[in-house]
Amino acid sequence: MEYIQYILIILIALVIAIAITRSKKKDFKLELNKLVEYLGGRKNIIKYEFNKSRFIVEVANVGLVNKEGIQKLGAQGIVEIDNQLKIILGENAKQFKKYIDDLK
Repeated sequence: MEYIQYILIILIALVIAIAITRSKKKDFKLELNKLVEYLGGRKNIIKYEFNKSRFIVEVANVGLVNKEGIQKLGAQGIVEIDNQLKIILGENAKQFKKYIDDLK
């Protein structure tokens, strides 16, 4: 009887862990959608590349970029040179690049 209780507790913990993992993935995708929006939308993104923790983006119109919004999403820094932005995203940069690739 005790084994059944332990198994039940383990199953409940597993279900909770799976639910937490799935909710985090959804939140990340929402953040990526917001990041694309803050960059002025898909059409404003001309060229992009991934370099370790940085995401380098060339945009058509820098005026459409919401830098404050990007920083609120967790960007550790933004460097603007002409129409190019170097956004330091940390470990999320690689996932963001994959998401942008899927959008194009």
